[in-house]
Amino acid sequence: MIGSNVENEEAKPLGRWSVLAYGVGHVLNDITSTYWYTYLLLYLTSIGMPPKAMVNGLTLDQTSRVACVSCRNAFTMVASLIVYGIGFFIFNSSVKQVEIKEQYHLLATITVLIGCFFVILFHLGTKEPRVKQVSHTTNPRGSSWKRWLKNGLYYRVASIYVLTRVVTNISQVFLALYVISDLHMSQSSKALVPAIIYLCSFITSILLQELEWSSHRLKAIFSVGGFLWLFCSAVVLSLPINMNIFMYILSVVIGIANAFMMVTSVGMESELVDKEVEGSAFVYGSLGFVEKVLCGVMLYILESYESVTPAACNPAYPCFTVTRFSLGFIPGVAALAGVIVTCFTKFRTSHPDPLAEPLLA
Repeated sequence: MIGSNVENEEAKPLGRWSVLAYGVGHVLNDITSTYWYTYLLLYLTSIGMPPKAMVNGLTLDQTSRVACVSCRNAFTMVASLIVYGIGFFIFNSSVKQVEIKEQYHLLATITVLIGCFFVILFHLGTKEPRVKQVSHTTNPRGSSWKRWLKNGLYYRVASIYVLTRVVTNISQVFLALYVISDLHMSQSSKALVPAIIYLCSFITSILLQELEWSSHRLKAIFSVGGFLWLFCSAVVLSLPINMNIFMYILSVVIGIANAFMMVTSVGMESELVDKEVEGSAFVYGSLGFVEKVLCGVMLYILESYESVTPAACNPAYPCFTVTRFSLGFIPGVAALAGVIVTCFTKFRTSHPDPLAEPLLA
């Protein structure tokens, strides 16, 4: 009787107040996003900040730019490891009768406080260096976003960056499902495998900061990362359940490949913009928009074919699943395509003016 009463209550139409109360639940988010997208740029311009994506405004030196990108990528990995590490201790706490809601509140509070600490470091330590006056001469055509659409190099760099994002985003989404459903690994592996990948990406990104960069080195390192992902794709597609231990070794290679491709693809964006910083906002914004739309569409299509109950598989042989296909075939093809486009991409040789205040000592 109790169950039927609950069902009857749920079957009743909602009153106007309930509909209204539900409708206003997203207003704070909507107000914030509207304010952000409408007035942020006006505010920053009004207080004197230049309208240009930041790494190209910091320095004209290519090595310094890639070092900034590499360091940024490294701390992206640090951020993920912080969340996973804190979450591990909170969710495995010995404290009894702790509600799940309180655990997530605690996780959110700690991570936000840590994030605020790093924001303070950013504002205290980041100073846009003064570039010599000659570097501020503006190309009269440079401020038009339409000019970029007539630039063939823009489309090649866009392809490289978008394909790189397809590799990293698609693999990140299907990784945990692959190690659990396809390889039948332990539940802890869905945290340990991503942690290994992020840690290796962090170490690789730190090491990449020590290199002197040129357009040829950007292309070479990207190609190495692409071929490493081709190797990883082949292993993912052929790895049987009874050899799932090799996934931990493969995680190291994936982490290195991700760092190689991400750091150099963003470095190519910087190389594309070069000294035309007036158009950098369009370049970075448009490429980010395209990759998000493309990855979203691809994930929707792949997830629509995903089975809730995977079919039984012989442990000695790899069996085809949408998850294995998504993690193995899609990133591999995207990585290969990125390498091919990179081989046919030639950046203009530039001789940047020296900085009045160097970024790196």
